Amino acid sequence: MEVILAIIIAVLTGTGIFLTLRARTYPIVLGLTLLAYAVNLFLFSMGRLNVNQAAIIQEDVTKYSDPLPQALVLTAIVISFGMTAFVIILSLKSKGELHTDHVDGLEDQEEKEAKDA
Repeated sequence: MEVILAIIIAVLTGTGIFLTLRARTYPIVLGLTLLAYAVNLFLFSMGRLNVNQAAIIQEDVTKYSDPLPQALVLTAIVISFGMTAFVIILSLKSKGELHTDHVDGLEDQEEKEAKDA
């Protein structure tokens, strides 16, 4: 199970980095979202998920799960949602003002040739 989770985290991280390095804004948004998912899975895996165990320490319970990773993941979800919303609004504003979704605001040579033809 750990190998599968590690492979999933690696694929999400690799795909997120690949999309983040693209020259368009929307693949960057998707890449950042995939990286956020990878971080959430990583935080969960570092907390050693325990099934059917109490999250709160009680007197009669000997085994319990650590609530800190759950709190960290909830915080990461909120932060990644806010970051994604901000980047989407920023990219829409850039697309509206510059009329392109290229990161540096310049059109590609191929797009210029296609418009001129």
